[in-house]
Amino acid sequence: MTITARDIMSPTVVGITEHQTLQEAISLMAQHNISGLPVIDEDHRLLGIISNTDIIRYSQQRNIVPLMDLSGWISPHTEITDMASLRRGIELLANTTVDRLMKRKVYTASGGSKIIDLARLMSRRKINRIPILDEEGKLVGIVTRADLVRSLAGENS
Repeated sequence: MTITARDIMSPTVVGITEHQTLQEAISLMAQHNISGLPVIDEDHRLLGIISNTDIIRYSQQRNIVPLMDLSGWISPHTEITDMASLRRGIELLANTTVDRLMKRKVYTASGGSKIIDLARLMSRRKINRIPILDEEGKLVGIVTRADLVRSLAGENS
């Protein structure tokens, strides 16, 4: 029996719209313990993808400090001047929309795609998740590296 994307994908996908903010994206990722979000329109059509790496890279470019990780943890040794900088950084994240950072070129697959093909795609393109689209191009699931590992280990998703 050939295992397909449909067999291992997560059918409940946490997504975000292009008009939501980076702060909302961070909150969703932290709340659901995930590292990326498909960007979808009101019809569940895929517009792009945004990851925590995209947000961290942007935060570094904009000198949003101190940003250790997405947990929101601030060191008790943080200087008062750093707190003002952090406040400005949080405001920037709250005012920047997802469409500014999202990747528009997204590698996708169908529910019938073989997991070996998904693994190859992830490896070749150095990506961590593949949105699964139906025949109409609507998002119906997502396969992550963790889903592939669980499948290889013989666990049900």
